[in-house]
Amino acid sequence: MFHDTRIAVLTLILILIGSLMINLLYNKFINLRLVQEHTTELVWTLTPAVILIFIVVPSLQILYLLDDPFLPNIRIKIIGHQWYWSYEYSDFKELEYDSYILNDSLFRLLEVDNSLVFPLKTKIRLIIRSTDVIHSWTVPTLGLKVDAVPGRLNQLLRNVSRCGLFFGQCSEICGANHSFMPIKLEVVPISFFYNWLNLS
Repeated sequence: MFHDTRIAVLTLILILIGSLMINLLYNKFINLRLVQEHTTELVWTLTPAVILIFIVVPSLQILYLLDDPFLPNIRIKIIGHQWYWSYEYSDFKELEYDSYILNDSLFRLLEVDNSLVFPLKTKIRLIIRSTDVIHSWTVPTLGLKVDAVPGRLNQLLRNVSRCGLFFGQCSEICGANHSFMPIKLEVVPISFFYNWLNLS
């Protein structure tokens, strides 16, 4: 609805400005009251300001709704290294492991030895950082993309609503082996997740 309203406003602005430009091209007369009138200057200054306010207020509301904070059930730390990922489940007995690329696999350049496991329909906070250079933890199918920056913590709040196997890669040019740090994400039902935690 927000997109459709903005497109309608932009179309009206385009039609108005286009008709004024065409009118100026074919007009042989100059109206001094139109060129040097204070009321006209006031109108063409305030009208764009009102239109911008009309566009900004709903977009800010949507922006704050998207960044709605919630209390997570699980916190997962994701650490980018050259050229692999480390994962830490800090809420459960300090489970930590590294994820390296597998060379001989069905999914070339996407398969890893240890995948990241998410529970289904659970509030998760991902805390992402890097130890060396800027990486980007990206899973395009789920719309996840966060930069891992040295000396800075980035976070992502997520509640995944479908099970499956999702792949991604570092989408930042982080060095010679940039294309060899894939991401494999498994989203499983919560009972399988706790069984996996107990086995790890």
